[in-house]
Amino acid sequence: MQGPRPVVLSGPSGAGKSTLLKKLLKDYENIFGFSVSHTTRQPRPGEVNGKDYHFVTREEMQKEIDAGEFIEHAEFSGNMYGTSKGAVQAVQAQNQICVLDIDIQGVKNIKRTDLNPIYISVQPPSIDILEKRLRDRKTETEESLLKRLTAARVDLELSKEPGLFDLVIINDDLEKAYSELKEMLLEEIKKTQESSKS
Repeated sequence: MQGPRPVVLSGPSGAGKSTLLKKLLKDYENIFGFSVSHTTRQPRPGEVNGKDYHFVTREEMQKEIDAGEFIEHAEFSGNMYGTSKGAVQAVQAQNQICVLDIDIQGVKNIKRTDLNPIYISVQPPSIDILEKRLRDRKTETEESLLKRLTAARVDLELSKEPGLFDLVIINDDLEKAYSELKEMLLEEIKKTQESSKS
């Protein structure tokens, strides 16, 4: 694949991935891009096809998966979600670093492709702190909160596998976590800035 190396960001919900990403996107405008995922679920009000998601039928998506067009895919609550090679290439074609926010199973799937991204895991200092962060958001029912915590425990356990990630960031201090993230990506950021000047 041509263009800058993509970045795979993984970690449980509430670990602070979105916060770190927002900082990165603010500091480095037009350097990073997001691939648009595919899904078989119905669009929610206000969602735009091709911008929020590529909304497709199960048949269409299965056909492309079978043809090897997907880097990773998974099923949640009866709907399929996935990242196609084309979606990543579209970002790379704009000379941007493609950011993929992917769960641990997706990370393992990508390891089997020729994508060659930089793998970064963002983790909470502890499950207790994660629980507090999720509760403070007040966006979850008790049931969905417990599901997220169970998923987080599994995620943190699986992410201990040696060599799975190039960098593990324990996010207990946002500024410190952010500088670790920036340092890891600096080489790709510089390359991207230089090639957009030429």
